[in-house]
Amino acid sequence: MPLELVTIPCLDDNYAFLIHNPQTGDTALIDAPEAAPIQAVLDARGWQLTDILLTHHHWDHVDGLPALRGSARVIGASADAHRLPDLDLAVAEGDEISACGENVRIIDVSGHTLGHIAFYLPHAGFAFTADSLMNMGCGRLFEGTPAQMWDTMQKLRKLPPETLVCSGHEYAASNVAFALTLEPDNTQVILRAEAIKAARNNGVFTVPSTLSEELSTNPYLRADDPALAAALGMTGADPVAVFTEIRARKDRF
Repeated sequence: MPLELVTIPCLDDNYAFLIHNPQTGDTALIDAPEAAPIQAVLDARGWQLTDILLTHHHWDHVDGLPALRGSARVIGASADAHRLPDLDLAVAEGDEISACGENVRIIDVSGHTLGHIAFYLPHAGFAFTADSLMNMGCGRLFEGTPAQMWDTMQKLRKLPPETLVCSGHEYAASNVAFALTLEPDNTQVILRAEAIKAARNNGVFTVPSTLSEELSTNPYLRADDPALAAALGMTGADPVAVFTEIRARKDRF
């Protein structure tokens, strides 16, 4: 049976995710922004946490952990262990672990922070990217460099296009509005903006999105796209330079 995936809104604009194996009863939480809404879903479904996977150390991804931890195994990046809650298992890029009876691959997605990791479940087709790759965006570069984040984007865009990108915030409306300032005549971006507006007007989450949607419209994944470079007046520029310009413009947006 396929894993169940539940998206849980937390705080003002965060998302946490639960995955559940209905055969084994195992349940994993990805990030813990706030305990109460997560516990409410667990209680309503009669689920018990077996694993908690942490993507990075920022408070809005870990503050709910103490109230939720119980006997669950807590997993996070070895490179971030000095500023994460106590870990039961420290992991790094290239490691593979098992959670909810499925293989989970660890991907280093540094840029937003150093030591940020993503969790990719190839069989289920889920990628938990938190504040690296986001719906129509990427996280602000608090610690990493544009070159590091561009490297992260290139890693993530190699995943299968049908992958569900489970990112950490509801930023799609702002992100797509910014993308339209770069390419106001891009039909695919215009259609994506309309879809996002309709979803939000109806109270529907925009997360997860599909990687195929991001590949065709997310400017941060397309820094080596000649059409986007031309729209920025940077024809022939190195993709890192294009990515740097996109991120700088968004920071001023």
